[in-house]
Amino acid sequence: MPDYTIQCISTYDARFALPPGAGTDSIHDTSGYCLAMTLLSTQNGLRGSGFVLTLGDGNTLVCKAIEMLAKPLQGMSIEAVMADFGNISRKIADHSALRWLGPHKGVVQLALASITNACFDLWAKSRSVPLWKLLLDLSPEELVRVLDLSYLEEILPKEKALAMLHEQLPSRAQREVILKSGYPGYDTSVGWMNYDDEKVTELTKKALDQGFSAFKLKVGSPEESRDQRRAAMLRKLVGDESTVMFDANQHWPLPDALRICGELAKFRPHWIEEPTHPDDIQAHVELSRAISPVKIAAGEHIANRVLFKNFMKANALSFIQVDCTRVAGVSEFLTVSFLARIFDLPVVPHVGDMGQMHQHLVLFNHVGLGLKAEFLEHIPHLRAHFVHPAQVEHGVYKTPQEPGASTDLKVLAES
Repeated sequence: MPDYTIQCISTYDARFALPPGAGTDSIHDTSGYCLAMTLLSTQNGLRGSGFVLTLGDGNTLVCKAIEMLAKPLQGMSIEAVMADFGNISRKIADHSALRWLGPHKGVVQLALASITNACFDLWAKSRSVPLWKLLLDLSPEELVRVLDLSYLEEILPKEKALAMLHEQLPSRAQREVILKSGYPGYDTSVGWMNYDDEKVTELTKKALDQGFSAFKLKVGSPEESRDQRRAAMLRKLVGDESTVMFDANQHWPLPDALRICGELAKFRPHWIEEPTHPDDIQAHVELSRAISPVKIAAGEHIANRVLFKNFMKANALSFIQVDCTRVAGVSEFLTVSFLARIFDLPVVPHVGDMGQMHQHLVLFNHVGLGLKAEFLEHIPHLRAHFVHPAQVEHGVYKTPQEPGASTDLKVLAES
């Protein structure tokens, strides 16, 4: 196969306004999504693009960090990079000066995620396959070499990761049916915090007509009665057979979370998401015990594999919402998915990528790792800006067929 050398590394600061009220929650009230993009250009014009989500001026900081961290990739072939990506990404993450700003969290972690996602996009394009197929076509040995398993040695050594992949090979064909049927989705965009009741009702009815059967509502309003009213409204709109989830976006301190989650339990949520501060493992443990059988989901703001390991070991979560635009990209997303498989926990990503990359990753998780195909969050607000937007029909993600990770933006393709 032809090899491609990374000759130019650049960034792009993409900012998109959202419709009024879209994207708002109990903490974030700005209707705007921004992508800090890494662009890896090769000798023949083939270009890999990766990104992370920010909500505004943070884009400037992330783009600058990308420029600083990505320098070691200059002049390397993409095959050489990916043949040893676990070690290469670890060296980039451990930059002797920039590591001080994390480590493995914050701006530098987001920059590494953008770089990593661009590498995987370029790799898939160079082999003329969509990302999900690239990952499934790799041998277990090749797949494990893209992972950084450091600090996980006591639970996920290389030998165990290899064994997990080999164990799933004989039964893959049974799960590959999902490549034709598509991956089920759920709708987040019906229930943004700043939407009034009429808007929520209108969008929920539309989503039902489109075939969705699972819906998420933002909670954490200044007036608790508003959350209760809207939760009751959503449950009534979708009926007892549909699935509802509530997302507090870290709004409540533990005493409030214990009380309010208990009150929301009567609406039979599939989960309550980010009920308190994302770093407070013990609070999640206490909440998980107190509100059972209602379950807790989190991961949008859990920054790295080590934190995920600790949440899982503590039985603090029931749904793992790892996001390849929040941890260190596709590679660390896969590492966290291995951990989830060990703990028998479903991976239901937060889609800071609008589902573009995650539609590939959940297919690998199901077929390659044997994780349950739960469902994948759907947020359509940026779909008009992608060259190949995620296709969701009748509430189901259709399997992408174009080479790459579905990350190319129209504004760059047309320039």
